[in-house]
Amino acid sequence: MKRVGENTFKRIGIISLVIMTLITIFFAFQIPNTTLNYNFEEFFPASDEESDFFYNHRDRFDSENDFILVAIEHHPSVFDSAFLSSVTAFTQKLDELELVQFTRSITNQSELLIYPGGRTSERPFIHPSYAALKEDSIRIYEKPELINSLISEDGSTLLVFVRHLDLLSKAKSDLIVEQIQSISSEFDFQRVRLAGRTVGQIFYVETMTVEMANYIGLSMILVVLFLLLAFRSLWGLLIPQIVVVGSMIWIVGFMALVGEPINIILVILPSIMFVVAMSDVVHLVSKYFELLRDGVDQFSAVKTSLKEIGAATFLTSLTTAIGFFSLLFVNVIPIKVFGLYVGIGVLMAFILTFSVLPVLFYFTKPPKIVNNDQHNFWGPIMQRSYRFTLKHRKTLPLIFVVGIIVMIIGALQMKSNNFLMDDLKSNNTMKMDFDYMDEHFGGVRPFEIALALKDTTLSYWDTPILQQLDQLEDYLTNDYGVDIKLSLIQTIRVLNRAHHFGDPEFAQLPDSKQRLKNIRRMIRIADGGKLNSLLIDSTGKYSRINGAIPDWGNNFNTEKNQQLYNFLAENIDTNSLEVTVTGTAHLLDKNMSYLSTSLVSGLLFAILIVALIMGLLFRSIKMVVISMIPNFIPLLVIAAIMGYFDINLKITTAIVFTIAFGIAVDDTIHFLSKFNLELKKGKSIPYALKRTIISTGKAIVLTSAILCSGFTLLLFSDFLGTFYMGLMISITLLFAVIADLFLLPLLILYFYRRRY
Repeated sequence: MKRVGENTFKRIGIISLVIMTLITIFFAFQIPNTTLNYNFEEFFPASDEESDFFYNHRDRFDSENDFILVAIEHHPSVFDSAFLSSVTAFTQKLDELELVQFTRSITNQSELLIYPGGRTSERPFIHPSYAALKEDSIRIYEKPELINSLISEDGSTLLVFVRHLDLLSKAKSDLIVEQIQSISSEFDFQRVRLAGRTVGQIFYVETMTVEMANYIGLSMILVVLFLLLAFRSLWGLLIPQIVVVGSMIWIVGFMALVGEPINIILVILPSIMFVVAMSDVVHLVSKYFELLRDGVDQFSAVKTSLKEIGAATFLTSLTTAIGFFSLLFVNVIPIKVFGLYVGIGVLMAFILTFSVLPVLFYFTKPPKIVNNDQHNFWGPIMQRSYRFTLKHRKTLPLIFVVGIIVMIIGALQMKSNNFLMDDLKSNNTMKMDFDYMDEHFGGVRPFEIALALKDTTLSYWDTPILQQLDQLEDYLTNDYGVDIKLSLIQTIRVLNRAHHFGDPEFAQLPDSKQRLKNIRRMIRIADGGKLNSLLIDSTGKYSRINGAIPDWGNNFNTEKNQQLYNFLAENIDTNSLEVTVTGTAHLLDKNMSYLSTSLVSGLLFAILIVALIMGLLFRSIKMVVISMIPNFIPLLVIAAIMGYFDINLKITTAIVFTIAFGIAVDDTIHFLSKFNLELKKGKSIPYALKRTIISTGKAIVLTSAILCSGFTLLLFSDFLGTFYMGLMISITLLFAVIADLFLLPLLILYFYRRRY
């Protein structure tokens, strides 16, 4: 009978190897089709009314975020004829670029002057002869729309606003930034800084490409090192690596096949697949070696390994996948995609491990290390660990209780907040450039307000509407801190000032209906009607206020918006005018309002499934509670670290909780599965615990070390979100091992009573 079973295994094994090889080759051919994606808009809330509102608003006007800001420093003052001459030549060359629609600078912009009778002329902000720089500078600083917009308040930096074509592709973004940098290098500027969505897109995609390549390379180095240290043989190096490499090929090839690009979060996919696949491999190989050392023949060792490790590893793969699948509760598309495909990758790694490794075990000769006396190294260590736990069975629980109290205190100090550029380290060049724009040019964070007339009989040119808008813009400028770039009121104020020969006292709404009528006509015909279309849509119902603010962070912006809503409630007639805060930055902030609910929902889902698995395994509510306690402690550790070290809870750090829980619970499942097997053999609870720790302890420690090392690779990332993910998951796994080896046995001894 044994021979018949062995022959069947051999036939099925050969078929399995052929199928797995063909699938791997198929996925490998898909990998060249892999693409990278960096699109901020995908981080907007999915299936959300405010997102739909923004898209509709943007369709009525132009994009708020398709520009590049070029800050050119010249200390001590930009009012230097040679420097201004260079800036003039620089902007002229930019205007000639195919992808550039227009540029704005104090060197190519003029002040409109309107004379009695309607005759107009333009007075350059900077005269071409540069003979009147002192007078020019005085006039410029009398124009509030220019300060911190085209020139810094301290006069040391000029800004060139470059409006390019909408929604440029990665290739075109690369081209225009390269062209701007190339042109700027032709001039002897002290320093040039670039900022904008296009610049950010290039940086993120290039960084993603480099980091993904680094993770693959470093992961492979770690695979080789761990396999050599753990199994010290050519067999131990090559056989397990087939599964590890195959797992990466499967998931990356699958994503390429279905057309799913690698986003900013999925760049860590190679590291995750490495640690997950290695975890499965180590548990299976360790059990196989253990059985061979006990004198079991090769086929029986393979069969028993599958029987005893297969079920537990399936459960650990399932719970890890569930931890990632729980991210589907987060209402952000890149997070959903990350959770979905990493969860699929985890299950793929399990399939490869248990369909390929057992067959390779059978058809290859075991390495000599199986017969090496050094295999006893782990046994005494695990025995001493168990004796230590029993010896301090009264002290250890007290230490854990005190630690939990300290962690709860830290967790209560955790705060949620979000900045546009807080995923970059403070010494990052691009972040420093964006911060410079924040400080000197009113900010790079887009601010957008959508206006809608609720009464179709009204017009934006009606005096009551204009007065309300005038009051609103005063509030936005003086109280909120918005640097308004484009609005109907600002345009009217500038044109009214032009009617008074540039006198700054008349930068206000005109007091004459005829003057207002003339201004309305000028806006309609200006630039062939393009200006009017930027301010009021074709239906006459919608308008906008576009500007920028510093990147104050989500919390401060939320407070500012609440104050704005209070102002609107007291000063705006909501029956005639609807005012809505919108825009890309606002929608990114909106994600924070979903964060707590998404986090709790995802965690509850993962906890419920794991509890269900434990309940089915032991058919004991008490054991479900016992098994959950060691896995809550690592989550408390993460929360405490974030609280004590002022690490903000945001999208990239919040997902750590569900991922960490799904991974940390693996050790508990392996521990309790082995404990359950020992109980079924008729062992007493203390002895079953001893056998479990000796047998499973090595694999738990090794796999946790592998997992920690794999996630430690993420500490090399330029993205802080990825850095914190690697750091906190590594810490989670460390405390999970401590809890499983020193707390879980005591909980079982104190509270569990066998039922058979």
